[in-house]
Amino acid sequence: MFERKAKVTRETAETSIKVELNIDGSGQFEIATGIRMFDHFLTHLAQHGAFDITLSATGADQHHVVEDVAISLGRAFSQALGKKLGITRMAHAVVPMDEALAAVVIDIGGRGYSVIEASFTRANIGDLCADLVRHFLASFASEAKINLHAKVITGENDHHKAEALFKALGRALDSATRIDERIVGRIPSTKEVIEG
Repeated sequence: MFERKAKVTRETAETSIKVELNIDGSGQFEIATGIRMFDHFLTHLAQHGAFDITLSATGADQHHVVEDVAISLGRAFSQALGKKLGITRMAHAVVPMDEALAAVVIDIGGRGYSVIEASFTRANIGDLCADLVRHFLASFASEAKINLHAKVITGENDHHKAEALFKALGRALDSATRIDERIVGRIPSTKEVIEG
């Protein structure tokens, strides 16, 4: 089996992003975006997905940093999966965080699309603009070429709701990217191709 790894660098007038991803990792991470709460959520994606992620990001505007991290990380997943040979492809995870409960359902089918139901009470979660949680998920799904449905089922604390979403995303991605021993070497699609 080939190594499912990728390196993505994105340099724009607004941001500088570097991502290294190993899908078949053990949840090791080095993440520095300059936004502490965003770093916190991304570490949950790495740890609960058992992905090794090294990520650095700089930029003057928080919106562009979060957006470009999502773009770069999504591209890294798409590149690391290559032709998607033997992957489980579709998966879901339902994760609690105290009073909060979040569900994420994904299909690594080559078509970027997202439906996100997550409302937050406050404008910010720590030092992160709360609306950027939704924006991250949508941008990530678009660039990773996955169908993503994410929903906060219940919850009161905004931190708990967002953290449950990132943990659920990690768990769902872990399950969907695993190799199904029954279809090793085959593309899990009647089309016999997964684009993207």
